[in-house]
Amino acid sequence: MGAQLAMGLVLGRRWCLSCVVYYSLIQPRLGEGELEDSRPPRLANRMGAVFLGAAAIAWWVGAPALGTVLGALVAALALLAVTTNFCTGCEIYKLTARLRGISPRHHDRIDTADLPGPSAERMYVEFTHPLCSECQEWEERLTGEGAPLVTLDVRERPDLARKYGIAVVPTVLAVAADGAVLERLAP
Repeated sequence: MGAQLAMGLVLGRRWCLSCVVYYSLIQPRLGEGELEDSRPPRLANRMGAVFLGAAAIAWWVGAPALGTVLGALVAALALLAVTTNFCTGCEIYKLTARLRGISPRHHDRIDTADLPGPSAERMYVEFTHPLCSECQEWEERLTGEGAPLVTLDVRERPDLARKYGIAVVPTVLAVAADGAVLERLAP
């Protein structure tokens, strides 16, 4: 299973057997779930691959107790994620984002030079990611508000995500023409 996770992470989901089964058999019957920022679950998958790989190595070198513990830990955390929607790897991503200098700081000003296009009296700035369905909902909602909407993809502009402490998307701010943050709409 660790090798399958690693193959899926490195080569893409068409090489991961569980992904192929899910996307070809299960998802067409149940429908697509909510999309989310892919970075936290991707870290969780990487961690699972490392722990399962370490479990396999432990078995091969004659330490089956350690291999069993590592494999059981991955299974227990996966079960926890499925039953409670608490993803330990995702929470570790958020923590390490803070340690890397990406913290959910609440800035009171956005440098308008960082934003594409001219400034308006009031505009919305959304930090987004293409796989975030909640981001798409915010975009639809804010487009109808009348004020200009500036979307900043955190994949394309990681410098701005770091500068403004964006650890999770969507982050939506109402900003004045001078860059003052008027309101924080999401998170």
